[in-house]
Amino acid sequence: MPRPLRVAIVGAGPAGIYAADALLKSEVAAEPGVSIDLFERMPAPFGLIRYGVAPDHPRIKGIITALHQVLDKPQIRLFGNVDYPTDISLDDLRAFYDAVIFSTGATADRALPIPGIELDGSYGAADFVSWYDGHPDVPRTWPLEAEKVAVLGVGNVALDVARILAKTADELLPTEIPPNVYDGLKANKALEVHVFGRRGPAQAKFSPMELRELDHSPNIEVIVDPEDIDYDEGSIETRRGNKQADMVAKTLENWAIRDVGNRPHKLFLHFFESPSEILGEDGKVVGLRTERTALDGTGNVKGTGEFKDWDVTAIYRAVGYLSDKLPKLPWDIDSGTVPDEGGRVIQESGEHLQSTYVTGWIRRGPVGLIGHTKGDANETVANLLDDFANGRLQTPGSPEPEAVEAFLAEREIRFTTWDGWYRLDAAEKALGEPQGRERVKIVEREDMLRESGA
Repeated sequence: MPRPLRVAIVGAGPAGIYAADALLKSEVAAEPGVSIDLFERMPAPFGLIRYGVAPDHPRIKGIITALHQVLDKPQIRLFGNVDYPTDISLDDLRAFYDAVIFSTGATADRALPIPGIELDGSYGAADFVSWYDGHPDVPRTWPLEAEKVAVLGVGNVALDVARILAKTADELLPTEIPPNVYDGLKANKALEVHVFGRRGPAQAKFSPMELRELDHSPNIEVIVDPEDIDYDEGSIETRRGNKQADMVAKTLENWAIRDVGNRPHKLFLHFFESPSEILGEDGKVVGLRTERTALDGTGNVKGTGEFKDWDVTAIYRAVGYLSDKLPKLPWDIDSGTVPDEGGRVIQESGEHLQSTYVTGWIRRGPVGLIGHTKGDANETVANLLDDFANGRLQTPGSPEPEAVEAFLAEREIRFTTWDGWYRLDAAEKALGEPQGRERVKIVEREDMLRESGA
């Protein structure tokens, strides 16, 4: 009787779980069957939904419910707190599996090459997000001394950062934020948050709903300068062809024409301001210099040579995420992705690296919403199954499921399981219950491992 197809998925965020789901829905899952192991370096699954989505976005975190249903399937196992390649290498994985899918995502900040970026008070948005989301591998405190703060970028991460900086700690207390984050935000001195985009309203990458949510806080006054509402032919074409871009532009227009209210925290959305330099004294941020830009007819912009200095003492760059390079795999340094064709990893020679696949942000870069990785997963899995059907996969030496557990035990690697997630989940919910909160996130890795029974 033929054994099930054995597949390892490295990264248990949405992209990896969608790939597992696609495998389970395939004809191969019925005969000869599939056996899937997800490896995750964090003790808990769900990737950026747990450690990248702002805590005041429970609607997006609701995606976890759907992912739960996939991980509940008996053909899937979770090995948490297992790091690639420190704990398990590509050669190790090849010994146990017919195929390996990498879905490790992107967690670092993309560089912004302007003078002063290295100054004290200049931060990457990804680091701040990791802090307020209770990531175990970042410091427990965050300096929030600045009364005037700049956020560079006009995507949803920039909105999240700006919103968390502008809200009060008590507004965020009903969410899952851990005590150290609540204490840090309680001491936050920010009264003004300035968000800067180098292009215009039609080119902003905000989701309409995320943008409108900014105005729902009783403590945040959202302000848009009427002079920043400008469109050229390219911008008008964008609005005509993209419903979301049109909705964003309409929201910004409405905010630009209304009277400024008296909510205590001011959040300014600036367009046509391109960051050119972070100003410093004694190694610390004392301001931001931007160059005014103008539309060129195509929706792009050009510099006008007109500069302005902004009085801010902390700056967060939210100009995109960057994936970590994966050892033993080819790498495109410019895009921060693994080269591929249809999810098949492609070597410099142009040949497919046998039995090795990618999906999600490590494949196409950190663009799009969480749900967009589902299409990636379907394509990658379709090509993996085509290689299986045509005998192109390698044959592992130890395909028995228990061989992996024996390997990890021999190396004395403490790993969490799917049952362990249920225990951790219950522990977090128990912490929140006395305060009437859904949960309080556990931060320390050792605490997570203990509660998971690892």
